[in-house]
Amino acid sequence: MTHIDAHTTPEDKAAARVETPFVDLPPVIAGKAPADTRVVVAMSGGVDSSVAAALYAQAGYDVVGITLQLYDHGAAVQKKGACCAGQDIHDARRVAERLDIPHYVLDYESRFKDSVMTDFADAYARGETPIPCVRCNERVKFRDLMETARDLGADALATGHYVQRFDGDAGPQLHRAVDDSRDQSYFMFTTKPEQLAFLRFPLGGLPKDETRALAQKLGLEVAAKPDSQDICFVPDGKYAQVVERLRPEAAEPGDIVHMDGRVLGTHDGIIRYTIGQRRGLGISDTEMGGENAEPLFVVRLNPEQRQVIVGPRSALGVSDITLTDVNWIGDQPLSDTPVDVNVKVRSTGRLLAARIVATQDGALVTLSSPEEGVSPGQACVFYDPADGSRVLGGGWIRRTL
Repeated sequence: MTHIDAHTTPEDKAAARVETPFVDLPPVIAGKAPADTRVVVAMSGGVDSSVAAALYAQAGYDVVGITLQLYDHGAAVQKKGACCAGQDIHDARRVAERLDIPHYVLDYESRFKDSVMTDFADAYARGETPIPCVRCNERVKFRDLMETARDLGADALATGHYVQRFDGDAGPQLHRAVDDSRDQSYFMFTTKPEQLAFLRFPLGGLPKDETRALAQKLGLEVAAKPDSQDICFVPDGKYAQVVERLRPEAAEPGDIVHMDGRVLGTHDGIIRYTIGQRRGLGISDTEMGGENAEPLFVVRLNPEQRQVIVGPRSALGVSDITLTDVNWIGDQPLSDTPVDVNVKVRSTGRLLAARIVATQDGALVTLSSPEEGVSPGQACVFYDPADGSRVLGGGWIRRTL
């Protein structure tokens, strides 16, 4: 890239950035020049969002970087691999300086606690397994941050998510990323059509290793920075400690009960158990019925009676799933006429053939064959069965049959 210093005019900066484009980005607004198009980029301080900002800056767009301070105190600040901590804010600021773009840090801690952390604790207290990253996208990044971007006069909000956005005949469409190992479409199912119209995802067509290579070519200090692994407000992955602090009653002891009614032991809080769990039950082979007894798994949680219900693996198979808070972004409205879809019932799961119908409270999904480990609180995300790429929406798993 051509060197840009403090004395370079805006016109010269734009010209320098577009001399050798690394990625051929589609225009943000058709027919509108990049220099006249403002793109706000959500910069977490990681390599992905940094490259997203750099690509738009290099293409000559009017780029503004925004970093959200979501959780920036206690152990999380020193925890490597957790997003939105103090070091990440510092890294985002350094990248913005390198790109010569304005950068703002917004304090969203109170909103984040109310919209994400409290919901996380409440879900565990209800015996569910929550996905806080979806709530963060839904209630913070694609709601509050989007409003801020509009207030700044932005034409679009860009993020470093690995998903793709295409303009279809009926409006913008959300698709899986090219790099299946990095695809984040499962976490984006709550995105509304009007939000999708405003969002841009420049990394969706790139493999992760190419993103890191671009960061090196662009001279970004975060090129080798490790990806975040933990939930940002759960240092060391010890989520039970966070839930216990916010909802102490969820850590009260109770019984481990077999499906047939036998009490097999005790536990120290349902928040420490998830559907499908086998290890860590604290039940010996003798209590299970001897050395040849069938292994037991967590098949259900009963928060009202503080019970962990266990049973054989065969009891984990689920065919019918009821959903609530369904977001449908297919071209035709969802109705009581069955629609063939592919679904994912967990982020790392495979695509499953299914049928979906609308119900009064949400939707009913019927899987073509039983699936194990389907847990209330997780999401069931719908994909177009024609190619398995387009996201048709999703809903929260409320109950399994």
